Amino acid sequence: MKLNNYILGEWQPHSGEGIPQYNAINGEFISTTGSDGLDYAEMYHYAKTVGGKKLRKMTFQERGRMLKALAFYLQDRKNNYYKISWQTGATKIDSWIDIDGGIGTLFAYASLRRKFQDQPFYLEGEAVKLSKEGTFIGHHLLTPKGGVAVHVNACNFPVWGMLEKLACNWMGGMPAIVKPSEITSYLTEAVVRDIIASGIIPEGALQLVCGPGRGIYDPAGIQDVCTFTGSASTGKKLKSLPHIIGNSVSFNMEADSLNAAVLGPDVYPDSPEFDIFIKEIRKEVVTKTGQKCTAIRRIIVPADRVDAIKKALTNELAKVSIGDPAVEGVKMGALVNKAQQEKLINQINNACKSTPIIIGDLNHFEVIGSDSKKGAFVSPIILFNEKPFEILNTHNEEFFGPVSTIMPYNNFDEAIELANLGKGSLVSTICSYDQQVINQYIYESSIFHGRILILNRESAKESTGHGSPMPLMMHGGPGRAGGGEELGGMRGILHYMQRTAIQGHPTNISRVSGVYQYGGEQIEKDIHPFKKHFEDLEIGETLITAKHTVSEADIVNFANVSGDNFYAHMDATSLEGTIFEGRVAHGYFVLSKAAGLFVDAKKGPVLLNYGLEECRFTKPVYPGTTIGVRFTVKEKVDQEQKSEEDIPKGIVKFLVDVYDQTGETVAIATILTMVKKKFRNI
Repeated sequence: MKLNNYILGEWQPHSGEGIPQYNAINGEFISTTGSDGLDYAEMYHYAKTVGGKKLRKMTFQERGRMLKALAFYLQDRKNNYYKISWQTGATKIDSWIDIDGGIGTLFAYASLRRKFQDQPFYLEGEAVKLSKEGTFIGHHLLTPKGGVAVHVNACNFPVWGMLEKLACNWMGGMPAIVKPSEITSYLTEAVVRDIIASGIIPEGALQLVCGPGRGIYDPAGIQDVCTFTGSASTGKKLKSLPHIIGNSVSFNMEADSLNAAVLGPDVYPDSPEFDIFIKEIRKEVVTKTGQKCTAIRRIIVPADRVDAIKKALTNELAKVSIGDPAVEGVKMGALVNKAQQEKLINQINNACKSTPIIIGDLNHFEVIGSDSKKGAFVSPIILFNEKPFEILNTHNEEFFGPVSTIMPYNNFDEAIELANLGKGSLVSTICSYDQQVINQYIYESSIFHGRILILNRESAKESTGHGSPMPLMMHGGPGRAGGGEELGGMRGILHYMQRTAIQGHPTNISRVSGVYQYGGEQIEKDIHPFKKHFEDLEIGETLITAKHTVSEADIVNFANVSGDNFYAHMDATSLEGTIFEGRVAHGYFVLSKAAGLFVDAKKGPVLLNYGLEECRFTKPVYPGTTIGVRFTVKEKVDQEQKSEEDIPKGIVKFLVDVYDQTGETVAIATILTMVKKKFRNI
């Protein structure tokens, strides 16, 4: 059987004999894969001119809905992926992390569409006033890069490794070329077949190279984004390619790192945290047979508790049954192939010269439901480095399998120093119930770790664990870990966009961005905005309201209704030493009165007001002050209909600018309203 590549909109079998792929459990042949003869320059061009052109025109709302639809589509077909995943050596739990984790990432990024404007681009942060009168401002605008995202992924997560990156680049408006590891690309290929068959993504938005992909980065230029997940040594070579450096190509590297778990000095065998720590170590050693870039490689514990740790961990790992994941009760499968097994065993044998095995056996362990000689099985192994400040190979060499090393420390400063000797990691864990210990660890080690898990009795119940990157949090790390950032919520999306500072008059910036900028042209209409449907409202459309003169009675009545009797509102004798000249109106009265001025009371297209953004009270309002409101359509965000019965609607953000008789703003806020559409958009 030949594995196909998906290029230029077609499934194409690889040329030549290809590279054989084998079942990790029983060694049986699965398929061959290859990538010889592929024209990567042509693939880049196709991605940019076909897929990229379509994605860049889609709004964030449309891209988000695309991801959501695709996630549901793959979820309905995931059982097939589980059957294939077994061949990679993965247990059901391992497959759940890879498959459901990948699909869950699509859902998570689909939900982020609500944080973006209903535009193909993103207006970031707040406008910057660049002139005295406010007629010249600046803003940061992010637009989808005009190139292609090229993802080279590792063998350990054939599904999640692909989907986590696709979620970001598609939301950012870029097409992708994906090259999974040739060891497990047969699982990635199965998922991509369904993605293409779904018809949900635009043509050209995704291409797949199942073989080694040599030269896949060669055409990369200034508009392209290259990502790499794998070994630190390989990543450094790719990142330093002359044309990558010469063209300033965006290169995001996420490398396997020497992640640490530190047991706090406050934790003893009778502490709840001790058991939590042992179980976390066991989970990280066993899950995916230790083949995770985030797995715990270094176990840093107080010197006087090494024996207790060894005893507890021995008992915990003894419960781990190794073998065929299809057999009931098997807790750990195999490495992805025999080559990885041989490499790992050689690494361990070399390490044993200075750091002996204290738990586990390379030669004698039971394998359930399979032949240990045919499959790529290995036992969980725990090494011991008695002198971690002298024997430094523990801080330099990673074992990509179920292997970790215990290291003692004499004081907590040593523990932090040992954790940081990894020269940069994706994640570390501090297991402690002492807040001072937690604070010290985070303050002194965070610069060396992309993520830190605080693990104790309070967090353990719902903690996703040391080795689980979450879609809305950053995944990456400094130094050896690659210096890159994946995921991270909106940060992961913006990585695929170009940030440009735009400068000009607020009217021009408003028209470019589709978001009204303060000081821009305001368009007055004869019809009240609350009488208009979503489609009929224009950005910059403004209602100038009637005015109201604030009285002391207003202040007293509002205090009675709200219960807010703060002295500045109610006691004129207490104002000495304050900024106030007299009794001042409540800020929330000013805002409430503003609503009374701009609201049209009769039933119309406005369904409800469900929130405020960026509310500020900028100038005191005293009795006798006359206030009015400039009520401006600031932004419109489309919403999809969830069913035929769902009311067609969109979100309209109005700028509420409350000003006094001098024309100065006294309060400013953005209100969010839900407004009916004229027509259904299913």
